[in-house]
Amino acid sequence: MPIHRTITARIGRGRGRWIRGLLTAALAGALIAPAVAQAAPEGSTLARLHTDGARFVDDSGRVVLLHGVNNVDKVPPFIEPGDGITVTADDAALLARHGFNTVRLGVSFDALMPTKGVVDTAYLDRVAGVVDTLAQYGIHTLLDNHQDGLSTIWGGNGFPEWAIHARPSSLEPNVGFPFYYLMPSMNSGWDEVWNNTYGVLDYLGDALGALAARVSGHPGALGIELLNEPWPGTAFLSCFPNGCPGFDVKYQAAMQKLTDAVRGRNGDLMVMWEPNVTWNETMPTNLGKNPPISAPDIAFAPHDYCIPSQLAIYSGLPTFLRGLCPVQQAKTWSNIDAFTARTQLPTLVTEFGDGDATVLGNTLSRADERFVSWQYWTYTTRFGAGAPKPDPFLGDVGKQLVRTYPQATAGTPGRMIFDPGTGDFAYRYTPRPASGPTEIYVSDVHYPDGYAVRVDGGHVTSAAGARVVTVEADASTPVTVYVNRPGSKGATVPSGPIGTGSADSGSAGGSSDSGSASGSAGTGSGAGSAR
Repeated sequence: MPIHRTITARIGRGRGRWIRGLLTAALAGALIAPAVAQAAPEGSTLARLHTDGARFVDDSGRVVLLHGVNNVDKVPPFIEPGDGITVTADDAALLARHGFNTVRLGVSFDALMPTKGVVDTAYLDRVAGVVDTLAQYGIHTLLDNHQDGLSTIWGGNGFPEWAIHARPSSLEPNVGFPFYYLMPSMNSGWDEVWNNTYGVLDYLGDALGALAARVSGHPGALGIELLNEPWPGTAFLSCFPNGCPGFDVKYQAAMQKLTDAVRGRNGDLMVMWEPNVTWNETMPTNLGKNPPISAPDIAFAPHDYCIPSQLAIYSGLPTFLRGLCPVQQAKTWSNIDAFTARTQLPTLVTEFGDGDATVLGNTLSRADERFVSWQYWTYTTRFGAGAPKPDPFLGDVGKQLVRTYPQATAGTPGRMIFDPGTGDFAYRYTPRPASGPTEIYVSDVHYPDGYAVRVDGGHVTSAAGARVVTVEADASTPVTVYVNRPGSKGATVPSGPIGTGSADSGSAGGSSDSGSASGSAGTGSGAGSAR
């Protein structure tokens, strides 16, 4: 992910780096009640998530969908209380209230091991403290081993200077981000990483292993993303125009090496692999082709950015370029579909958005079509210096990101639709035995006068107006859940199977065709507790 290369930009980021640099380089019934705002109970805990085919599941056997944000501190002293970046308990309460159940928390090699061979245990303690704070509010934390620009050697961040031997020569100009990715010395530095020339992967494995060990027994730790936006080094030109299978073989071996290091210290922790960063320019990944990915609890962590949007934002080019975003992002999602078909691993889109509300729907609608989880870039504390700051989810961006959605499904997910303009929501699933109910988070942004909920093939077990609606199936036949504003016609569940989004997109204003085999609606307002 891009960031402005000044200290003042520790909370910001400029995505123009990949765009300008790489393009240059590579040319039923109804229940109506006012919604009740609720904070997570103190001391609440989370069950560990794991993968099951192409889905994330909890210990109850329910399919889990994750919606969340990034929180990344890239500058020393890293993840300090009151630093104006790192999330606090107040932030966790705000995020949970808006339905976010995951945070991608940035960690880095230079923070984990600032001195060669010596892990900073105080830093590990701070990371674990944030994980535990978020867990108290029902939020799963992905630990993102973050880098941008490899190292401070080139004005970037991530790898400690002692770990990289390459250095720019006095005659090698550094014009800054993003063009420093084209510098021969930086490419030599990346080659050191992939070739493990001076043992850099060994040391990184030790650092990530220590992190994994520190969060062992902390159920809020979702997993570790091994490396953010990895650059191929001197092989980068081979990645255009159709990906780089040769480099990806070497890259996959590096990911497996780091995975083994993590699993050697914490065998229960999920590990996420990100494609090499030419993915952001729509190049496909070859991960899982040679060889297949066979280790358990591996997930895919791609990004989805719109190059035309970034050019408009950061290069001052005409805003009409955003009209090209659906085409470019459709290519990204076709690459996700290809990876899923090949590997049957779950996807968590770990970055997208960057503040452009006009293109968020391109990611969010495609994620809904595929039942894919996501983490928005980015969020910084609202409760540090100069706090409290305005709630960032009450504007246009929030109307897109704060969504009614199934956080946990006691069955096999089917199609889903949410209209951010009206709040109309519809979702169908096929029930199967599980030790918990289906849980539907109801947006706290879209229903100012309360919401109506109707269920075909099942019944509501939560209290009226609960922020999380719980649903139990009446039989083994499909269950359809509708949530909408009082008086709205509601949404229609899209036709066709879940998957690539090629089926009918559904209707946000038509009649509510439930498709329920039972044909009867049941609401069953009860005393079920809401989370």
